[in-house]
Amino acid sequence: MRIPQTDLLHNGREHDIIPLLQEAQEAEGYISPQTVNRISRITRHSESEIFGVASFYSQFRFTPPGRHSIRVCLGTACHVQGGYVLTDAAGRELGIAPGETTRDGRFDLRRVACLGCCALAPVVQVDETIYSRMSVIRLREILGEYE
Repeated sequence: MRIPQTDLLHNGREHDIIPLLQEAQEAEGYISPQTVNRISRITRHSESEIFGVASFYSQFRFTPPGRHSIRVCLGTACHVQGGYVLTDAAGRELGIAPGETTRDGRFDLRRVACLGCCALAPVVQVDETIYSRMSVIRLREILGEYE
């Protein structure tokens, strides 16, 4: 595991943890146990402290991303319009839980607090495309297009 330029840019300060996590995730696509170990050694903080920081922020992931990222909005408008139903349906369809990646590496599934499309609720984002006024049937059709 290599964190780009880490040894040159960081001096083991506590406020370096988040930038180090961001650099590592940018380089590898996720935060691996090896990454947590390396950051722990650089910052002189325990691995559990590093993991605690990383798990607090939704920007960090602990599994490799899929080729296609699915984000289901669970903001207030999407929640009221069935966001959790869409999350459950996507999970059943793909055979994974939120935060996981399919065995074949095709998809990863994440819940997000808000995608900023409240007037179009409920919404699902696949890669960079936003799908509005989603239903379970439409979600299945869309996922089929990515296979």
